[in-house]
This record gives sequence, structure tokens and C-alpha cells, in this order.
Amino acid sequence: MEDKLLEKSYKEKIIRSPYLLLVPAFLFYLIFWFVPVVSSLYESFTSSSGQISLNNFILVFQDSLFLDAFINTLVFALLSLILQFALALSIAVLVNQNFRGSKLFLFIVLIPMALPPSAIGILWNTGLVESGWINSFLVTTGLQGLLEFLGILESIRLWKAVSGLEAVMTLILIDTWTVMPSIMIIILAGLQNFNEEYREAAQIFGATRWQAFKDVVIPIIKPSIITALLLRLISGLQVWLIGVMIFGFNNVPFLVERIVYYTDKVRTATNSYKLANAYSIFTLALVFTVAFLFLRVTGEKKGGYN
Repeated sequence: MEDKLLEKSYKEKIIRSPYLLLVPAFLFYLIFWFVPVVSSLYESFTSSSGQISLNNFILVFQDSLFLDAFINTLVFALLSLILQFALALSIAVLVNQNFRGSKLFLFIVLIPMALPPSAIGILWNTGLVESGWINSFLVTTGLQGLLEFLGILESIRLWKAVSGLEAVMTLILIDTWTVMPSIMIIILAGLQNFNEEYREAAQIFGATRWQAFKDVVIPIIKPSIITALLLRLISGLQVWLIGVMIFGFNNVPFLVERIVYYTDKVRTATNSYKLANAYSIFTLALVFTVAFLFLRVTGEKKGGYN
């Protein structure tokens, strides 16, 4: 009888255990993340005959666009991170002042978040063509003549004809318009939960507004900032869609763009599927490495505040 009671009590503890709530999430990641990753890992290290081989990675490194894709991915991720953080922090601080019309301003800033990627691609495609709305705006407002006078532009710019770093910078500006609001809203949430008494105390003891912001506000809302930057950094390393929609495949290569290229455009070619898997594993390793280094650096800085 006592054994049955103990068994019943044990079962009730299991049923009421909070760990059961993690089961759906665990199954989701197991089915839709872990299994595909293990499958890609296996495919990337096996030849077409099924033997263990590094040939797929050798072919990846020999890909004529691999180095460009690698450099473009890193440049895009780092520069977009810096630019978007600077703008997001500035706008978040501005909106947090609750000036008259701040809610309308916030609504306008958040509009790009509501647009699907396809709509964003179409919007900017219509703007970047020679007779698009960007050149029309520059000509109508007289900015075209001013830019030509300053030597910044020589004539009507063919925006879709740019390449190399210019193309990457164009995509960074488009991505900033699209993604910056999501970073800003996370930082704004941190600012709105900030206790203003800390800032006031710092200023009472002689700190300037900038010193109070830099040495008091930023360290306290740092978890929000790190979360926003980490999500943006990982997303930046996975960029491809906006580049393909505007410039097409191979013109401005990125690592994930290479994966899509080999799985979609040349999937019937020899070893194309295995090349795509090798690119996937390399990109996954890069994302984990960059995320680890980012957390390591920010963790060390956090210790400096204590």
C-alpha cells in the first residue's frame, strides 16, 4: 500500500513538473532544427559515393564567389550592426522623451516592420531603376543638381548597376530602413523600464547629462542592448533575400545566398546539394563563432562595470 502511494505521489510530481512545459519546445527544435542540422552535417562530410570526405568543403573554398560571399557577409553584418545601433539608440532616446507627437513619430518609424520582405523588395526595386522614385525625387527636389555640383554624383545614377562595396552599402541602407525599428523597439523597452531616479542622483552628484547617460543609463539597460545587437548580428550573417530580390544571384554574393543558389538554381548539377549543405555547415559555424565572441566580449565589458 505504501509503495502504491509513493508511486502515485511520484507520478503526480512528474505531471505537475514545470519541465513538462518544455516538451513541446524540445520536440519542435528536435524535429525542425536538430534533425536537419545533423542531416546537413552528414551530407556535407560524405561524397556522392557515400564515403567520408572533405571534398565538399574543398569545393566550397574553391568556389569563385566564396571569398566575395564571405567578405560581403562579414562587412554587411558588422557595418549594418554599427549603423542600425546608432540610429536605433538615437531614435529610442528621442521617443522616450515623450515630446508632443512622439507616438505618431513612433508609428511612422515602425511602418517598415509591418511590410513583408517581398513588398520591401518590390518597393526598392521600383526606386533603384533609372526612372524610379529615388532619381525622380532627387531631380524634383533639386538635390540631383546639388550632388552633381558637389561632385558626389556625375549624372543620373544607375543604382542597380553598382557592384562590390557600393552594392553592399546600398543593401545596408535598405536593410537599415527595414530592420532598425525592431532594434529600436527593444532598446526603447529598456529605456521605459529605467528608473529615472538613478540618472537624477548622478546629476545631483555632479555628472553631466551625457555622463549620466553613458555611465548610468547605458549600463543598466545593457541587457536590452545586448539582446537587440545579438539578434541583429545573427540576422545580418544570414542576409540573402534582399540582395537576390534587388541584384539577383551571383551579383552580390552572400553565404546564405550561395546556399539558396545551389539548392534552387543549380540543384540538378553534380554535388550541388552537398555543396549547399557544406555552405550551410560553414555558415552555421560562422554564426556560432561570431555569437560566442560577441557574448564573450560583452560579458567581459559587463564585468568592468562591477
